[in-house]
Amino acid sequence: MTLGQRFARAVTTVVVRRPGLWKVFRGSLTRNFDRLAPEWDATRVSFDRLRPLLAALDALPGPPARVLDLGTGSGAVARLAAELWAGAEVTGVDVSEGMLREAKQRASTTRERYVQADAASLPFSDGEFDLVTLNNMIPFFDELARVTAPGGHVAIAYSLGPRTPIWVPPVRLRGELERRGFAHVADFSVGPGVSLLARKALRP
Repeated sequence: MTLGQRFARAVTTVVVRRPGLWKVFRGSLTRNFDRLAPEWDATRVSFDRLRPLLAALDALPGPPARVLDLGTGSGAVARLAAELWAGAEVTGVDVSEGMLREAKQRASTTRERYVQADAASLPFSDGEFDLVTLNNMIPFFDELARVTAPGGHVAIAYSLGPRTPIWVPPVRLRGELERRGFAHVADFSVGPGVSLLARKALRP
């Protein structure tokens, strides 16, 4: 791993354990992604790296109407969601202004919107989204649970498995989601990547 990738791994490990420490690292990590943004789509986005997440999306029981992609980066997953579900309104969120600039330039439909926001404190209503996706993203579980609609789904993927710089082991993901009212649906393994799909209970 590069120095930047090792830093991202260390931040992920710390923040998943103690989310309140995110504010300590947010500025440094955001600046790193701002720096990488112009080359991100060309060097770090490919269909193979999206396949683990796509496996989870293929297992959804029906098309979602409102999709939120957290840590959208250059918007690859948001564009994929807009392509998969012609009726879906898709919102991509990232803390990096540079990444959002790239995402907006690459938008493929007016059904995509991109919002600069912190995934630890989202500017959305409770239960606003039928599907929330995270691809190689630090999960902030409380906010993730808050904005997912009852009966809605969460899909989380790490495209290189344990070699992904931002990485949370699936057993930890399942435990954190279950404590917040999600039922585990399925795990997926595609090449080196892994993903999971979980469903939020209809009632607390």
